[in-house]
Amino acid sequence: MQETIQKWMIRKKPEAISFLQEMVRKNSEQGNEKEVQLLVAKKLEEMGCEVDLWHPDEEEFLNHPYFCATRTDFSNSPNVAAVIKGTGGGRSVVLNGHVDVVPPGDIKQWEHDPYSGSIQDGKLYGRGATDMKGGNLCLLLAMECIKDLKLELKGDVIFHSVMEEESGGAGTLAAILRGYTADAAIIPEPTNMKIFPTQQGSMWFRIHVFGRSAHGGTRYEGVSAFEKAIVVIQEIQQLEKTRNERITNPLYEKIPIPVPINLGKISGGDWPSSVPDCIVIEGRIGVAPDETLEQVKKEFEDRMSSIQDEWLTGHPPRVEWFGAQWLPGAIDTEHELMQLLKKRFRDISGNEPVIEASPWGTDGGLLTAVGQTPSIVFGPGVTSVAHYPDEYIELDKIFEAAAMITLTVMDWCGVASQPQQKELLEKEK
Repeated sequence: MQETIQKWMIRKKPEAISFLQEMVRKNSEQGNEKEVQLLVAKKLEEMGCEVDLWHPDEEEFLNHPYFCATRTDFSNSPNVAAVIKGTGGGRSVVLNGHVDVVPPGDIKQWEHDPYSGSIQDGKLYGRGATDMKGGNLCLLLAMECIKDLKLELKGDVIFHSVMEEESGGAGTLAAILRGYTADAAIIPEPTNMKIFPTQQGSMWFRIHVFGRSAHGGTRYEGVSAFEKAIVVIQEIQQLEKTRNERITNPLYEKIPIPVPINLGKISGGDWPSSVPDCIVIEGRIGVAPDETLEQVKKEFEDRMSSIQDEWLTGHPPRVEWFGAQWLPGAIDTEHELMQLLKKRFRDISGNEPVIEASPWGTDGGLLTAVGQTPSIVFGPGVTSVAHYPDEYIELDKIFEAAAMITLTVMDWCGVASQPQQKELLEKEK
């Protein structure tokens, strides 16, 4: 069966690559996911799947404690789900991927047009190629292979193609609330073919640092919020050090800073000749798998309110939590799905898989914590080019990962029946 599936992948290669080009050519930034989702839905229908395409607007969804999108109108951002029903008696699996992409940034930094889907030296270029439309193709290939080879599985295979992952996971939350959960999940985010059983969470924060305005000619009569912001930043750097010294999980051994605190934006002041009375700092704080969002919020706020500085003691920084958040998640490294995926990795590649913790958040946290669906992150994309100019994916890796995922799904769900070897050989011909 392994050989049959690998041959099937080779036969499907030209058609699948062409489909990935179509996906990448659809600009699916936040609020613009409709066209690519219709493309995915059509592909699933062609496979013979019953497709559920919906625009999340339910009250339970919009008012859920983990809903964190910056919008409530998803009329141009549908979700897509499809199920290959099992015969019964097997375990179910979710195959989850997102279609939203981040903006391309400065086009001048791109050698290849961000939405060209151009191919060069075995790599397909374009925004979303690696994060994560190439991973989505793995899942679609697994679905199509199971259908095409007429494999009957005992457990259900549940496919998600969701929007809004890049802003905190509203699409996956909607899929969970619609009932698309399972006994476990595989998410093919760009991991460089490493297996991530653990994903950190993260949150966005905003800090208002206050000073006292004065004329620039007598700046000593004021209190510069810029200068006090430096004190705050130093405290944040020390907090990052303290938090990461606590982490002893060996999966983080090769990650220099397991749960970073990133300062991404600073603004303030309104006149060059005035002492600024307010500076606003915005950033992202990582959340370890054994922490809750509330625990991290409290530690951060307590640290900001106890800075040893005379001015800041009387005028403490104000902390806000806004925008995106990702729940942490983890699956036991001895979990059976982990063991099955590791085995199929060895079978297909001939190498031992690398097991690490994810350096960023994924929808796996939501699936694990809210959907009670323990999740593994494993995909063919290149971590170091996600969100970068000239994002790309190595095409051969897609089909290698797709074969591994297909076989793992069969092992996990259980095979109720399959065509005889003679029939499979005839089909391959």
